[in-house]
Amino acid sequence: MINAVIKKENPNRKWIVLGIIAAVIIGVGWFIMNQANKIPALQEKVKAQWSQVLNNYQRRSDLIPNLVSVVKGYTAHEQSTFQAVVDARAKVGTMQLSPDILANPETIRLFQENQQQLQGSLGRLIAITENYPTLKADKNFLELQSQLEGTENRIAVARRDFILAVQEYNTFIQGIPGRWIANWLYPDAKPLQNFTVDSAIQNTPTVNFN
Repeated sequence: MINAVIKKENPNRKWIVLGIIAAVIIGVGWFIMNQANKIPALQEKVKAQWSQVLNNYQRRSDLIPNLVSVVKGYTAHEQSTFQAVVDARAKVGTMQLSPDILANPETIRLFQENQQQLQGSLGRLIAITENYPTLKADKNFLELQSQLEGTENRIAVARRDFILAVQEYNTFIQGIPGRWIANWLYPDAKPLQNFTVDSAIQNTPTVNFN
């Protein structure tokens, strides 16, 4: 009688075990696929944030010729300051800025240095306007100054978002299971270079050239 009961229960137990095994396999498979898809998703996120950085830096660059022209109309003898801005803008414009450079620490360093040099030269250009009250009241100058301030703040936001995106990507592919998945499915997925992490990652400063 007891043997008959055991024999009757065994088939049910077998299906339960098989069901558990199948659930585990499906769960593991789903996890692997989810993590495997995360690498290209994070790569695309970094590229998107990089494009935002470039777009905002380009917006600043596009404002410079008109700004220099307006200021020069009032302060023609500040030639060295004007030339510094023009030279810094030209240096920025000569760099090749495809997403491929994100794996090159030297190129990222030069890109950041050139942008900082341009920002510094712009700051000096704006500073000399303190000596020219008529220029400070010029409608075109005030409009360009306002656009430049807004652009600098957008640059800060874009830099912060880029820094965070690169950190997220690098952390994933250097951790577990990201490292295993990268080695297995994405051997070309290497850590990317980042901007210097500064206060921009914590908050968005208000840039004011007044």
